[in-house]
Amino acid sequence: MSETVLAQPQPRQGIRALGAHKSYLVMMAAKIISRFGDSIDSIAYSWMVYVLTGSEVLMGTLFALNFIPGIAFSLFTGVLVDRWSKKMIVIIANTGRGLMVILTAMLYFTGYLQPWHLFIFTFINSSFECFSTPAEMSLVPRILPKELLLSGNSLTSSAARTAELAGLGAAGGLIAVIGVTGAMITDALTFLIAAFLFLWVRTRAEDKAPDASDDAPAASEQKKTYWSEFKSGLAFVKGQKMILLTLLAAAFVNLCLTPYNVLEPVYVKEILHSGPFGLSLMGISLVVGMIISGLWISQKGNRHKKSRMIVFGFLLLGVSYGLLYIPSIVTAYPLYTATVFCFGMGIAISFVNTPINTFMMEVTPSDMLGRVGALSSMLGTCTIPLGGLIAGFAGTWVSVELLFLIFGILMIIPGLLLLTQKSFMSV
Repeated sequence: MSETVLAQPQPRQGIRALGAHKSYLVMMAAKIISRFGDSIDSIAYSWMVYVLTGSEVLMGTLFALNFIPGIAFSLFTGVLVDRWSKKMIVIIANTGRGLMVILTAMLYFTGYLQPWHLFIFTFINSSFECFSTPAEMSLVPRILPKELLLSGNSLTSSAARTAELAGLGAAGGLIAVIGVTGAMITDALTFLIAAFLFLWVRTRAEDKAPDASDDAPAASEQKKTYWSEFKSGLAFVKGQKMILLTLLAAAFVNLCLTPYNVLEPVYVKEILHSGPFGLSLMGISLVVGMIISGLWISQKGNRHKKSRMIVFGFLLLGVSYGLLYIPSIVTAYPLYTATVFCFGMGIAISFVNTPINTFMMEVTPSDMLGRVGALSSMLGTCTIPLGGLIAGFAGTWVSVELLFLIFGILMIIPGLLLLTQKSFMSV
């Protein structure tokens, strides 16, 4: 008599499956709200700094200062994130950043804001981010099951980018109606609302046992010294060849993209013969590409290997970046041609970032996610100032469109190298 083998039900995937996880939806709502505020602040703060200082040198110095805490502290904050409650870290960091923005806005409104204040507030806000970024990364696999991590990461990214577009679109109108101070207060409120929403975020361990928390280290872990945990985190990453490869590749991408971020206004003016409209159109095209590819990954990504998506992203990003050279030799509709290539870059960025972040969450033990996330943030951040220096010096010797072509070609290299790694391509 033959036995009937019952097929095992497949776990639900995609956007609909994510709807069953209320804490994920709350966390995504908080991310959308804070990203909307960030976009408004990016315009209002830049305008405030320009009005207050009138100095391009000071503006550039403040921009560079944003990255200093990430480079200096991120490697060390990861241990603390792994020890402390991730939810409370995010709440405190968002609250602190909101209060700093309110203080800045009030000083500006009353006429007491001085340039040295900006350096202090910028440093403090960036330091808060050194804690909140790895803490949020550590929370995601505590909220979502493994099979939904890719869908969740990609959907959150797309939603955040949509909020960013909305914020950029609303910034001008808000500043015109309620002024720079009002726009900054709006940004501060989004931080405080996000912090409030995180009070309702619960991990899966808390749902199973209301009195339990997977944020609290075991007794044996509590006895470990800070430095022993720090070293164990580095040893883990060093022993995980795939994580190390993807982290270094992602850092290299940030290095290659920095000339684009720094010299885009020059490119728009000198090559595309456009102005603020062209700059805005290219930015919108890039973000729309990221949104569309993020939505596709959230629905279809689980059907494909992460390694293939990452390699595809590297190759598409490098090709699209390098093709920005084309408008310099094909002069018909240069702005719209460049906009298409920016859209391709946006598509590619989600294919690189989302599978890499998801892969790290899947293979890293939950008690080390803070350290690995902080290391990832530090490696990605430290290459940005270097890329800015390269762009500044190279820009005096090489035309901006040729510089884009060179860095686009260089960006293809990580994709080709990863393609040769059999162990990576099996992921």
